[in-house]
Amino acid sequence: MKLLKIFLSRVFIFGVLILLQVIWIVLITSSVLSNFHWLNPALSVLSMLVVLWLVNKDENPSYKISWIILILVFPVFGGLLYLMIGNKKPSHRIRKKLQPVLDDIDKDLLMPQEISKQIENGQRDGLTYLSDLGYGTYLHTWTKYYSLGDYCFIDLLRDIKNAKHYIFIEYFIVAEGFMFETILTLLKQKVEEGVEIRFIYDDVGSLTTVPYHFEKQLTQMGIKCVVFNPFIPMLSVAMNHRDHRKICIIDGYIGYSGGFNLADEYINAKMRFGHWKDTGIRLMGDGVWNLTTMFLSLWNAYCPTDKDYKQFYPHFTIDKQIPDGFAVAYGDSPLDNERTGENIYLNLIHQAQHEILIMTPYFIIDDTMMKALILARKKGVTIKIITPGVPDKKNVYRVTRSYYYSLIQEGIEFYEYQPGFLHAKMVLCDQRIATVGTINFDYRSLYLHFECNVLLTQSKTIQDISKDFKETLLLSQKIDQKHSQRFRGFYEAILRLFAPLM
Repeated sequence: MKLLKIFLSRVFIFGVLILLQVIWIVLITSSVLSNFHWLNPALSVLSMLVVLWLVNKDENPSYKISWIILILVFPVFGGLLYLMIGNKKPSHRIRKKLQPVLDDIDKDLLMPQEISKQIENGQRDGLTYLSDLGYGTYLHTWTKYYSLGDYCFIDLLRDIKNAKHYIFIEYFIVAEGFMFETILTLLKQKVEEGVEIRFIYDDVGSLTTVPYHFEKQLTQMGIKCVVFNPFIPMLSVAMNHRDHRKICIIDGYIGYSGGFNLADEYINAKMRFGHWKDTGIRLMGDGVWNLTTMFLSLWNAYCPTDKDYKQFYPHFTIDKQIPDGFAVAYGDSPLDNERTGENIYLNLIHQAQHEILIMTPYFIIDDTMMKALILARKKGVTIKIITPGVPDKKNVYRVTRSYYYSLIQEGIEFYEYQPGFLHAKMVLCDQRIATVGTINFDYRSLYLHFECNVLLTQSKTIQDISKDFKETLLLSQKIDQKHSQRFRGFYEAILRLFAPLM
């Protein structure tokens, strides 16, 4: 029965279909090459032209080098392969869906009370930069940081239970189990109360965790649902662009984000890789609008619903207490040429004067990020990076470890979280500015996925983030230079070379 279940699974069926495509392409190509002898040198010339084009292309150097080496190793097929799947820009199909909605919502991105240009150090901290991209800074926003997904889950349930008008949910992974079933029970109750529920999940992220056409089950419950970028079993670059965001919005004035998905391991209800260390953040107030616009842009691309986005402004009454600093939720998208996530990380590293603290599950960086970290260390900045002690993906883990030695030599400190897998994405600069969210230190998060983070400055919440880092450090083992030499083998070198393609 278990074997039959595997054979009937989407992953197995789609895997077989893709394999058949590869075999078909190889057989057809071999047949053509044997009958048309001029085609072999023609394809080699094509590969060389692709290499020259890549050299001149405004592209991430690591990504270019990976493809250039692959093309030179396989000169006949390499260039053709790049033209088929190598371009990392979103397909015409995705862009056609999303771009008109983004253009339409652009006029409503900033609410009238946006104040980034009035804040001291706003330009230095990146608030002005984010405002220019449409992610406004608003005075009345309060935040709460969660050092574990377990804690965040409790508050999330309470807020969903208290929803009056609408609930927007957008996650990369949705998995059947205690966490999601508990949320789903509440959502069904809210539907009966007349609350509008909209739900987005990524098809690849949830490929093995929910049944095929799961969206139909949700629709039957009264939950409006969109499956982002449905997986089609064919060789296509479009499958690379995933919705990696984690967002929940309640009535426009409460918003959640962070590293956790809707699956049991994220709240330690199921142990897959030891204790799961994740982080989350709750926003309350005007700043939730940035999360709302991210959600609405994706929703209306796949399910055109809204004519007036202003109806979702955070209309609420709240005590006008002294605001707790500033929080700006911001997104990153492969649709534009703006590397927002990477730029914010680089800005924090460049402006650091004393200390940079980082937690990340994956550490696969390019030369730009590596040089920024090394230069920060050379000017006297203490840099501590915590990565997982237990991997969820072994090859990615080996690539992450391969970076230790070079950076440890420069004085950068690496620690591995011993109780299990660390999935948190957090950067804290000089105990005064931090960012928390979904953006990993890897190529996919920084260049291919739809992502979101929250930037905090002048906020008491930063003290909670700092406390969490210190407590996590106590549960982590420091990697010394001698130990890190073991992570620099031949296999790691190959993995690292092709890491941008993984």
